Amino acid sequence: VQIVESGGGLVQAGGSLRLSCKISGLRFGGYGMGWFRQTPGKEREGVSCIAWNYLSTYYGDFVRGRFTISRDNAKNTLYLQMNRLKPEDTAMYYCAVRPFEDLRCRTDDYNYWGQGTQVTVSS
Repeated sequence: VQIVESGGGLVQAGGSLRLSCKISGLRFGGYGMGWFRQTPGKEREGVSCIAWNYLSTYYGDFVRGRFTISRDNAKNTLYLQMNRLKPEDTAMYYCAVRPFEDLRCRTDDYNYWGQGTQVTVSS
């Protein structure tokens, strides 16, 4: 499984970014997907995750109301629209995939990970 994230960058506080995650090489049917983030010295945390059926989603308290997760199963692509960004959102953002259709958003639930895309929010 290959996972490639894109869309990170430098943005001022209050600005927006849209992350994308393209997945290839899948050998299974339905799968869950999620975005996680990590800063140096801290554990990786779940930002937002989405089940195979599009209907079930999870958002961390720290992003709820500002970020929106979506997916296009026909394109094997996951998105994260990030609005009203804050300096504390600065982190490496990772896309992850799990070969199950239900909604989970813990790092231990995910089997495949991308290399990450850096998001930096200046104050």
